[in-house]
Amino acid sequence: MLWDMMRLAGLALAGNRLRTALCVVGVSVGIAAVVTLTALGEGARQYVIQEFTSIGSNLLSILPGKTETTGAMPGIGGVPNDLTLQDLLALRREIHSAQYIVPVSMGTETVSHGERRRQVAVVGSIADFLNARELHVAQGLFLPNGDVERGAAVVVLGHTVARELFPGQSPLGQVVRVGEWRMRVIGVLAEIGTQLGIKMDEVAIVPVATGLKMFNRSSLYRILIKVRSPRDLNRTCDEALAILTERHNEEDVTCITQKAVISTFSGILQTLTLVLVAIGAISLSVAGIGVMNVMLVTVSERTEEIGLLRALGATQGHIRGLFLLEAILLAGIGGLVGLGLGVGLVKAVVWGFPAIPADPPAWAMWAALGLALVMGGLFGVMPAQRAAKLDPILALQRR
Repeated sequence: MLWDMMRLAGLALAGNRLRTALCVVGVSVGIAAVVTLTALGEGARQYVIQEFTSIGSNLLSILPGKTETTGAMPGIGGVPNDLTLQDLLALRREIHSAQYIVPVSMGTETVSHGERRRQVAVVGSIADFLNARELHVAQGLFLPNGDVERGAAVVVLGHTVARELFPGQSPLGQVVRVGEWRMRVIGVLAEIGTQLGIKMDEVAIVPVATGLKMFNRSSLYRILIKVRSPRDLNRTCDEALAILTERHNEEDVTCITQKAVISTFSGILQTLTLVLVAIGAISLSVAGIGVMNVMLVTVSERTEEIGLLRALGATQGHIRGLFLLEAILLAGIGGLVGLGLGVGLVKAVVWGFPAIPADPPAWAMWAALGLALVMGGLFGVMPAQRAAKLDPILALQRR
């Protein structure tokens, strides 16, 4: 019986090809939107997680300023106390669970050699920055070990900066200008790309004391602490806050763990993905209304067929099931077409933007197809009910 009903529903859809095709297009667009938006949202989440985990999950950052103290985001709008190199030395003396504790200063300046110049991010740090951020040197050496409070006129260039300032030649030993400072190039970073939003191929790294003098600053941008095990993150964070609170006579710094940042971004992007899916579902509901309208028109055009089926012994349940199955079949075909269209769109996006690891998750594809079938069933109920309630005698009299 079910097979006969499916065959009859299929023949009915094939008999109105243009109407069926338009309905399928409406449903497929809604399904493609759900699949594509879900894949892009999930891809964005994976991209952010990869960016943060690329430097390890056992990293925490100490930032100057605190929301409760300044009334703003950490480090914005001024801070009660600077985060100084003396604070760094105190942390290095008293925290024993840390593998690396490194200072970071930041600024933007023009790096030039001869007639070639470009503006880059200037990072001030120490030798341990290389291991803390999991960087690699392609040529030469990294920053020398020594007293963090004594700077030197040396610089390590990012891969792109070195290639553009010294095309076809080695930059090692050459002198460049960083702003008004003459500095000797001692190393070139290996190509790495973007790391935590910073294009590491387009930076110049100098000793931290030099960086602070260069930009006439007394406060560090942040202090990075890399612990030996992720289990030590929270304890180390508490220790750092206690040490700096004692030094500053108030808790005026913020400690952010890499794990907390990943969790926060992941939650935000998951919520954003659900919102995008909801937007796609709205277009799918519009397509469902189109399915209902088509089925209502179909019922009015097939009254004679309904009357004949009833005369041959079909019950109201059979008629209701036939038209409901037809609506579900129509939505199902649209769902399958939409899945193919959505996957194709995602592949096109990945081809155009390879950095985004967009890939429609299996649960989203199954959920989208299930949503299409449920939508077809819901919007097919009214037409099916109307068809089932037709009086067979009156229906045959319309011949």
